[in-house]
Amino acid sequence: MSTAMYLAYDFPLLSTFWAMLWFFLWILWFVLLFRIIVDIFRDDAMSGWAKAGWLVFVVVLPFLGVFVYVIARGKNMGRREIAQAREQQAAFDSYVRETAAGGRPSSADELTKLSQLKESGHITEDEFQRAKALIFTDYGPAGARKEPQAAGPSTGR
Repeated sequence: MSTAMYLAYDFPLLSTFWAMLWFFLWILWFVLLFRIIVDIFRDDAMSGWAKAGWLVFVVVLPFLGVFVYVIARGKNMGRREIAQAREQQAAFDSYVRETAAGGRPSSADELTKLSQLKESGHITEDEFQRAKALIFTDYGPAGARKEPQAAGPSTGR
């Protein structure tokens, strides 16, 4: 039983450096490979057969396929990624605008609806006046609503 036992000091510093370098290059290679696969599916200008062909080329001959893809279509990869990021940002901005502005209708919209309800006979003049007063009193106009004040001591009204 004369098996050699390797300890930490038997692995020199340069070997550690090379092992780490190869490990990070290996990780980098997979990141590049998956980014290219995502780009193949992201490209709307490419037909389905072209996507299938590039995908087979990249999967069957990964080194050659990735290098050829980067040379042939690498410039447009960045453009497609920037376009997708802009679309996502625009969709997010639109969502935020709709969410922030769409919470409550303005006072004018509320008054218009109230007058339509009164004209159609669904509410009486007294109900119309009370609803109109509610729009302009305690809470102010709908566009600038404030939280109601906490009720103080009872005044016995």
